[in-house]
Amino acid sequence: MAEVTLQIGGRNFIVACQDSEEPSLHQAAALLDTEAQALQTAIGRVPETRMLLMAGLMLADRTAELAEQAHQAQSALERLNTQFTALESKATNLAEQAAGASREDYDAALAVLEAAADRADRLAGA
Repeated sequence: MAEVTLQIGGRNFIVACQDSEEPSLHQAAALLDTEAQALQTAIGRVPETRMLLMAGLMLADRTAELAEQAHQAQSALERLNTQFTALESKATNLAEQAAGASREDYDAALAVLEAAADRADRLAGA
């Protein structure tokens, strides 16, 4: 287990963590430090517990906003998937209709050719 010194709001905190957790712990501390620094700039030096509480609340608020944006993006994605599925179905139907029309045209042309071939055979036999 590693001990890491984190600086948040100009104050040092020693935290124990698993070796594999160090990078993410430093990233989290950097986010918290950014909020703490913003607080100190806005209202000056505050007691440690108040600084950490306020910085944590600011991060929680930002996290809630991001969660809402993610939810809205997920809803938009679901709507786009529904629209895509509808368009795909419509395209499939149109393709089937076009293929059916081509098949009908093919069958009609074949019937005309067969009739012409039969007439040619009859004329040749006469």
